[in-house]
Amino acid sequence: MRIYDLAIPSQLSAALIPDLFFMVGAMALLLWAVWRTESAAHQRHVGVLSIGLCVATLAAVIAMMMGKGVATDGPIAVDNFRWMADVIILLGTIGALALGIDDNDRVGTTTAETHVLILLASSGMMLLAAARDLMIVFLGIELMSVSVYALAGLNRRSGRSAEGALKYFLLGAFSTAFLLYGIALIYGATGTTGLHEIHARVVANNLSSSPLLLIGIAMLLVGFGFKVASVPFHMWAPDVYDGSPNPITAYMAATVKTAAFAAFFRVWLEAFGTEYTSWHRAVVGLAIATMVAGNAIGLVQRNLKRLLAYSSIAHAGFILVAVAAGTTQGASAMLFYLLAYSLATFGAFAIIIVMSQGDAPLTTDDLSGLWTIRPWLALAMTVFMLAMLGFPVFGGVGFFAKWYVLKAALMAPDPQTTLAVVLVLTTVISAGYYLYVIMVMFMRPRRDDAIAIPPTPRWTQFVMVAAAATILYFGVFPEQAIADAQVGYPELRVLPTAATRPAPRPSPLVR
Repeated sequence: MRIYDLAIPSQLSAALIPDLFFMVGAMALLLWAVWRTESAAHQRHVGVLSIGLCVATLAAVIAMMMGKGVATDGPIAVDNFRWMADVIILLGTIGALALGIDDNDRVGTTTAETHVLILLASSGMMLLAAARDLMIVFLGIELMSVSVYALAGLNRRSGRSAEGALKYFLLGAFSTAFLLYGIALIYGATGTTGLHEIHARVVANNLSSSPLLLIGIAMLLVGFGFKVASVPFHMWAPDVYDGSPNPITAYMAATVKTAAFAAFFRVWLEAFGTEYTSWHRAVVGLAIATMVAGNAIGLVQRNLKRLLAYSSIAHAGFILVAVAAGTTQGASAMLFYLLAYSLATFGAFAIIIVMSQGDAPLTTDDLSGLWTIRPWLALAMTVFMLAMLGFPVFGGVGFFAKWYVLKAALMAPDPQTTLAVVLVLTTVISAGYYLYVIMVMFMRPRRDDAIAIPPTPRWTQFVMVAAAATILYFGVFPEQAIADAQVGYPELRVLPTAATRPAPRPSPLVR
């Protein structure tokens, strides 16, 4: 296994090769997007080239992952945790671009720069996944957030879109202030912003009870809590998801969440592993509140995008269970869960794009009798709802995703039994709205005033079929699912003191 000394500039550049390639490609596409006159054909061409850039970057990431390089102390990570997070981010970016090409045609958007904004946001996400320094974390969050603020308000003809974008911007700026102030306090307590150095100085100087450090950790928790839409920092999510264009809503619900959780998990385990007892109860409280509130409020939603917004909040709670486990097994389970959730989310929004008409919100009643006129759409939506529910076999990879999170919680050195019980109970609650969507498609007649469903556009059909096939494939062949979870093994620095935590057990999910 190669060890990279990231103090050498050339090696630091080598660690950032996929990110630099992606960013340079995005800037080149930006110049081409603004060079030519706006038209539907031009925005499609930019969208297709953007997908090509993502595929090329994905190949570079996989090549780097095959090299098995590990950076131990530098500001940029070169480990499987980063590469697997990048894979999920790039797959989500491809999904958002593909859906965006068709959705732009549907709503009459000819601005090609929309695709470039997605690329720039994803470049910030990749930087987040690689960050081993709090300042790089901040830069990644800002690059991601500024682009997503603009994406949320793309539909300038919609009042709901403007309202959602304004709320997102104001609350996002507020949460960023918490994040930055937390970084400042942690720097004041330890004299460094590097995750490895923070851990080393906390141990060397016995800073575990430092008020400055603990307040800084609490502020970081608030900042990350907003980015992952955990309760009580979730207030922005329903309105923003409802008002944003459909592809952007899917992108925020899945891909933005992936990047935020990747940074969240790395910071917590690498920098604050010895502070486990200080932050653990807070994370447990956030996880329980998020699982309960997200699923309970989701039961009464009939607007399909708001239903999926509260579903996204609930899934953030499920993923927080893996964070609370505080182990590398939890990290692998988290990445696998994010992959499964991303597939189901983009598939569900592909169907929403097909059925949406104008700016009117799509409701569950609009799905009534879908089985009788478009059976393949109904079957695909069933797969996506069952995957989010975690139903065995027909829910495919969704079942194994929740199973791995449960296993990570119960096999942690400090078993998270309470969180496991709450996860199971709230999953049962979520069946109330996931199965309701399936029920109206198969058991209710088509309304006389129901909207006509146009043919499925090519790129949207590609996303829908690819997502459903991948979900079912992993459901039928669980051995391959286990292998993918093993690929997600991260080289995280978990060094708790013997007084606070027992030695971790070997993980069955990782080699």
